[in-house]
Amino acid sequence: MLHPNKTQLHPSSFLLLGIPGLEDVHIWIGFPFLAVYLIALLGNITILFVIQTERSLHQPMFYFLAMLAFTDLGLSTATIPKMLGIFWFSLREIVFGACITQMYTIHICTGLESVVLMVMAIDRYIAICNPLRYSMVLTSKVIAILGIVIIFRTLVFVTPLIFLILRLPFCEVRIIPHTYCEHMGLAKLSCASIRVNVIYGLIAFSVGYIDLSVIGFSYVQILRAVFHLPSWDSRLKALSTCGSHVCIMLAFYLPALFSFMTHRFGHNVPHCIHILLANLYVVVPPALNPIIYGVRTKQIRERVLRMLNPKSY
Repeated sequence: MLHPNKTQLHPSSFLLLGIPGLEDVHIWIGFPFLAVYLIALLGNITILFVIQTERSLHQPMFYFLAMLAFTDLGLSTATIPKMLGIFWFSLREIVFGACITQMYTIHICTGLESVVLMVMAIDRYIAICNPLRYSMVLTSKVIAILGIVIIFRTLVFVTPLIFLILRLPFCEVRIIPHTYCEHMGLAKLSCASIRVNVIYGLIAFSVGYIDLSVIGFSYVQILRAVFHLPSWDSRLKALSTCGSHVCIMLAFYLPALFSFMTHRFGHNVPHCIHILLANLYVVVPPALNPIIYGVRTKQIRERVLRMLNPKSY
């Protein structure tokens, strides 16, 4: 039998180490994280404000963009402030309830991000490949149903993670070698078998790569349509836009895949590399999305410029 002070159902708190092996440069790492956070806040709040106040932007594509901006605000705010506390003030302790809340918020936001990116790719596919049917397919009713489905699917796959963690007894070790709380990082601290957690994690994660497959199919069809455009200028413009979107998706999905595989199979991967890449998909996309999807979208760019310099319009 385990000694009672060696195992407890739920510890009062955990210690987040930040980026193991790079403790000496934590203070410097914090500055780019702060810059990215400020860009994410300013960019996504601006997009939400512009879409809310500009009636001409009350269209399907911009509704999806607003969903993405709202998700990005949640993801960056759930992670970066705590990271900065660790990097600059050594605020490593996080109470059990806050850790579970952070885990849930991060997985909810990444799940929402994945499915919203998929829906946005389908939206672009319909707009480019079937433009005459666009307004008939994506009606207000369809948008509302899609919004409900996006939220429902994410809740269905992410909510069980809370109960899978709460059922586990935890050992005396309370140290998480990471910058934030996430499902497998917490599960590995348990004294019990985490086989169910691993299997469910595989199932939940595979759903994200169904999204990626749909995104890939949509952009392949878009590219086929682009290469049938009559002028090279139109082709280059469309390719530039598609290329930017693909870069955003790679910045989100590739680090997520690397982190997921490292948790299960990459025992020889240096911890600092794992943690840095795991930070990429929760830190970088929220700052890049408003630039790629917002600033490069003509209607939003013109509205922002009109706000900044109303005399020119």
